[in-house]
Amino acid sequence: MPIRVVIQGALGRVGQEAVNAACKDPHLQPVGAVDAKADGESLLLPDRAGSIPLSSNLETILTQTQPQVLVDFSVAEATMNAVRLATKRKISLVIGTTGLSADALGEIDRLARANDVGAIVAPNFALGAVVMAHLAKIAAKYFDYAEIIELHHEQKLDAPSGTALSTARAIAEARGKPFLYSKTQKETLSGTRGGEFQGIAVHSVRLPGLMAHQEVIFGISGQTLTIRHDTINRECYMPGVVLAIKKVVELKGLTYGLDALLGL
Repeated sequence: MPIRVVIQGALGRVGQEAVNAACKDPHLQPVGAVDAKADGESLLLPDRAGSIPLSSNLETILTQTQPQVLVDFSVAEATMNAVRLATKRKISLVIGTTGLSADALGEIDRLARANDVGAIVAPNFALGAVVMAHLAKIAAKYFDYAEIIELHHEQKLDAPSGTALSTARAIAEARGKPFLYSKTQKETLSGTRGGEFQGIAVHSVRLPGLMAHQEVIFGISGQTLTIRHDTINRECYMPGVVLAIKKVVELKGLTYGLDALLGL
C-alpha cells in the first residue's frame, strides 16, 4: 500500500515540488495539503488525477485524511505546532524547515520517541549537498585553512544558510581543532571577511538568478582544494524528500540529516 502523505507549506515553491514528487512515486499517495495562504478547500494535483483536501488548519487536515507521514516545508513557528499535533496522532515527520533551535530538535526527538514514531529533520535534502559535506569532512583533516561561500537567491531570509553552518560545524569537528584564520591587518570595509566559526570564514551571497550553491575551499602551503555543489531548480530536493518519506516510517525518534539514510 502507498504511504499516505500530507504536505504542510504545500503552496510554497518547495511544497509544490513535494506534492508533485509524491504524485509521481507509486509508493507514495498525497492525501492532504496545508498552507497558511490556503483560500480554497481543495488542491488540484499536478498529474490531473483529481484533488486533495486543502486547509490552513493542520489539525483539520490530519483528522480528515489520517496520513502516515507529514512533510513540513513551512516556517519554524508552524513546524513545532505541527510536530506536537502529528506525534500525538502517531504520524511520522519529514521536516525541511530551517532555523530550528537545539531545544526544538530535542523536543522533536522526545515527542517522536514517546509516541513511537520517526522524525527526519534535514538542513538540506539535495543529495549532492549531503555528499559535498561528507567529502569536505574527509578533506578537513589535511588542510589548515578553510572558507565557505554559500550563494542563494535574493529572497532567502537567513544568512548564512543552514547548510553552510552545518558544513562548518562538521569540518571543524572532523579536524578536531579550529582552522587557522587569516586575520586582516586593515579592514577598509567592515564585514568583508564574512562571519567566523572555528577559524572558518563563512560568506553569504544573495542575488537574483541564483538558486542554492555552496563551495568549501581548503588551503595549505602551495595548494587549494575546492568542493562545490550547485542546484538548478527546487526539484533537486525531491529525491532526498522521497527517500526520507519511505525511510521515516521505519524509524523511531529523531534522525538529523540524510547522512545516516545514505550510509555516510
